Amino acid sequence: MRPRSTDEPNRAATPLELLFDLTFVAAVAQLAQRLAHATLTGESAAAVGPFLMVFFAIWWAWMNFTWFASAYDCDDVAYRLAAFLQMAGVLVLAAGVGSAFDRGDYVTVTTGYLVMRIGLLSLWLRAAVQHHPGRRTALRYAGAIAALEVCWLSRLLLGEHLTTASFLVLVVLELLVPVWAEQPAPTTWHPHHIAERYSLFAIILLGEGVLAATTAVVAVVEDSAGPRLLVVSIAALVVVASLWWRYFTLSAGPDLASRRGWSFVWGYGHYAVFAALAALAAGLEVVVATAAHPTQDLGDRGTLAAVVVPAGAFLIALQAIQVPSSRVTGAWSATGLVLVALVAVTALAPALGPALGLCGVATVLVAAVAAHDVQERARARTEKEQG
Repeated sequence: MRPRSTDEPNRAATPLELLFDLTFVAAVAQLAQRLAHATLTGESAAAVGPFLMVFFAIWWAWMNFTWFASAYDCDDVAYRLAAFLQMAGVLVLAAGVGSAFDRGDYVTVTTGYLVMRIGLLSLWLRAAVQHHPGRRTALRYAGAIAALEVCWLSRLLLGEHLTTASFLVLVVLELLVPVWAEQPAPTTWHPHHIAERYSLFAIILLGEGVLAATTAVVAVVEDSAGPRLLVVSIAALVVVASLWWRYFTLSAGPDLASRRGWSFVWGYGHYAVFAALAALAAGLEVVVATAAHPTQDLGDRGTLAAVVVPAGAFLIALQAIQVPSSRVTGAWSATGLVLVALVAVTALAPALGPALGLCGVATVLVAAVAAHDVQERARARTEKEQG
């Protein structure tokens, strides 16, 4: 196990990394379904905490392996087995999502997280043994992972009233580990490889939204549902396509290559981006279910808000990590106008209904993404001409 070069040409995601990502589909799907169910029954406020906690475990485990692989991927038998062990942990974690939502029982989720961390711990210990210049960094990672895992297990012994407080404390400590561990000798992660890995995970999360659109089409074909569900399906697909377009308008690889110090902000900020996409999938499921069987527990505004809130959070979080400082003011002003338009559509939800309301959201997002895309293309042409 030796460090990979930071400027290795044509560095791309490996088949093992793609398989690793696919195991997270099950966990995210379980999470989105539980959030959608809680929203439909009017319990969304109580579900936000479990959703954010479980998603952090999913995202953090995925992110830690991703950055390690970018620096040390050697793709031999031992490395693959360690990756497979982490995949097994993801499946265990996915099995515990229901218990976390229904009873506040995080034993299974924590067990799955433990299995994932054991796999990563073995990789860092191997790096410490086989790469002497990076030994201090690798041992820092390994020691911190082991110590924090003891803390996560001990957290299960605390009362329910300390669940949130203890979670926040441990999250802060987890986020500080890479900042501290990288000080002796930074790992040699590849900027374009990292950007591709994050984009692939974003596509997985967007795929959960496509699943909601597919569910609506299935209802139309198999149950002879009215045209309202077909409208919802098309609007849902437009919403997903708009957010995909917005995410991929800018390539993060060049920025990470030239501003490696920005990597912590960019990498950590994706928690909000990815969580918003997972919540969006749940929101689209809510709109599909409500359009098929109207419920009094939620109402039209609540139904549309299940999509508007995560979509707005996605736009804010993505802009915060992508927009260069020289253009922050104008970009935030444009985003503010988009948010106002989304709120206006939500306010009109009782008059529009779920189907037309989602069409209104889709229209706002298409207009916003189109304007942003035109602006970025014009800026790129100007920079090219000046360069």
